[in-house]
Amino acid sequence: MIWEKRRFQFFIVMLLALVWGSSFILMKIGLRSFSHNQAAAVRILLASLVLLPLSIRNLKYLKKKDVVSLMVAGFMGSFIPAFLFTLAQTRIDSSVAGILNSLTPVFALIAGMLFFKTKTGWVQVLGLLLGLAGAVWLISLGEGVSFKNINPYALFIVLATLLYGTNVNVIKSRLTHLTGVQITSLSFMFLWPPALLYLVFTDFTPVFQNPGWHMHLLALATLGIVGTALAMMLMNSLIRYTSAVFATSVTYIIPIFAMGWGFLDGEHITLLHTACMVIILLGVYLTNRKAPIRVE
Repeated sequence: MIWEKRRFQFFIVMLLALVWGSSFILMKIGLRSFSHNQAAAVRILLASLVLLPLSIRNLKYLKKKDVVSLMVAGFMGSFIPAFLFTLAQTRIDSSVAGILNSLTPVFALIAGMLFFKTKTGWVQVLGLLLGLAGAVWLISLGEGVSFKNINPYALFIVLATLLYGTNVNVIKSRLTHLTGVQITSLSFMFLWPPALLYLVFTDFTPVFQNPGWHMHLLALATLGIVGTALAMMLMNSLIRYTSAVFATSVTYIIPIFAMGWGFLDGEHITLLHTACMVIILLGVYLTNRKAPIRVE
């Protein structure tokens, strides 16, 4: 099974980091025409519609005992965070959002230990702390980083990362008998009705008055189809074969790709940037190592 190979797991983490590393800019573009709630609802609706054929195909795997867990996976892992992130990005800097997003593995570890009786090795804890330190340090080196603009809206992203961290533990403990495609398609089957209901009763007049609304819709479509539907299938498959902490460590690697895009755009990368990247990759590597010593 290719998903059991460590190299392939690291490849998926890097691919997810690349995809989700572009999500912030896609949300920013979408918000130029759409309200934060409209942007989130469009994202979820398009992702659900793309997955609908798979949802219908996998209905035969839907068991009564899994309904609650699948609804948790859908609403806690995608629906609610989508609304929280677009709301937060109306008032806080993307750099701050990136730092706060790196809290996801921390909450995954805490939730796993407190509510799911997950045993975590000291090596994984060390890797988690190294990855978090490297991610925060790397983002802090950016020229546009300003912590003066932190406001209560930052708490929306903290709440989203808490939901993410809890959700991966739910999937790991209760849904591993399903494949990543089955988990994603069946969980999104519960999401399109509320997303569609909201959009039916929302006012699109301001949206259509903006000359560039169709390009902004395209950005949200890309975010929904690639950054949500496809990415969640990969993520849920990764959770099935690795630990919750390792799967969520993708948030540490996102700043590396952001830095890479900056380099291609002519930005200068220093030895400090390189050191941060090495620390992050070392941390992610350690989170996927098995350790003989365990903490409860």
